[in-house]
Amino acid sequence: MPTRVAVFGAGSWGTAFAMILADVGCRVSLWARRPELVETINATSTNPDYLPDVTLPSGITAMADASEAAEGAAFAVLGVTAQTTRANLAVWAPLLADDTVVVSLMKGVELGSAKLMSEVIAEVVGAGPERIAVVSGPNLAGEIVRRQPAASVVACQDMAVAERLQAACRTPYFRPYTNGDVIGCELGGAVKNVIALAVGIADGMGLGDNTKAALITRGLAETTRLGRAMGADAHTFAGLAGMGDLVATCSSPLSRNHTFGTNLGRGLTLSETVAITRQTAEGVTSCESVLDLARRLGIEMPIAETVVSIVHEGKSPQGAVEELMSRSAKPERR
Repeated sequence: MPTRVAVFGAGSWGTAFAMILADVGCRVSLWARRPELVETINATSTNPDYLPDVTLPSGITAMADASEAAEGAAFAVLGVTAQTTRANLAVWAPLLADDTVVVSLMKGVELGSAKLMSEVIAEVVGAGPERIAVVSGPNLAGEIVRRQPAASVVACQDMAVAERLQAACRTPYFRPYTNGDVIGCELGGAVKNVIALAVGIADGMGLGDNTKAALITRGLAETTRLGRAMGADAHTFAGLAGMGDLVATCSSPLSRNHTFGTNLGRGLTLSETVAITRQTAEGVTSCESVLDLARRLGIEMPIAETVVSIVHEGKSPQGAVEELMSRSAKPERR
């Protein structure tokens, strides 16, 4: 009997992941907030708001009723934005069966609490670690829906659950690897958005490949420092959920955060950039919560500080870069 999966969130990544699941043979209920989008998806097998040129598999049924979507689901996949997760889960949690595994596609840190999405899920749903999983990696939705080869990480502290999720989303074009390091995989996905903003800003300023390579490399060092302080495995950051996701997000024009940063680097204000950005760039909010988390743990993250100063404090990109470059000299491994 096909595995039943509920995907909450019909944005580009939620829809793309629903396609992966349906291609494996899962019966997918795709929850969308707007009834008119539900009707369009079911009538045309397309999601015109996010992936207009993609024909979705027949195994996907869109729904506006969250309780109907959750019914009988082995996995409840969360594809909403990080900052709306807590409020959405407060509504959805009572609809989930006691053995439903909650899977996070989100790549952000909650503003105010500085909690990872797995921590928010645990608090709101009351689920143990064996019911919380994360999917993270270099997974640009625009490429995946073309069924171009991609790899990712499915992480859960219970490896049997990770292997079940791996089987549910393994296709000829999508290769998931298992990992028990939930914190490392989540943190890699959240911080790379912040670093991608920095790289985008550098691109917008017309700076070259040396600058971008330095930001990516030192950004990975910042992520690893923070991860180790939180108990993550440092090796995770050298893998798909760390370096892999970082490279894709910092280098691709399909990356929302890179594009957002590029517009800031070209001289647009925050409000002007927000106005022309159609989809959520998680790093814009998460840069503050990531920096908050780092300060709580006493971890230096100068690139994250620079991004916050540009995005939220009105500092000019040129001035912020000059400050970053004038920091005291240190050994590379610090």
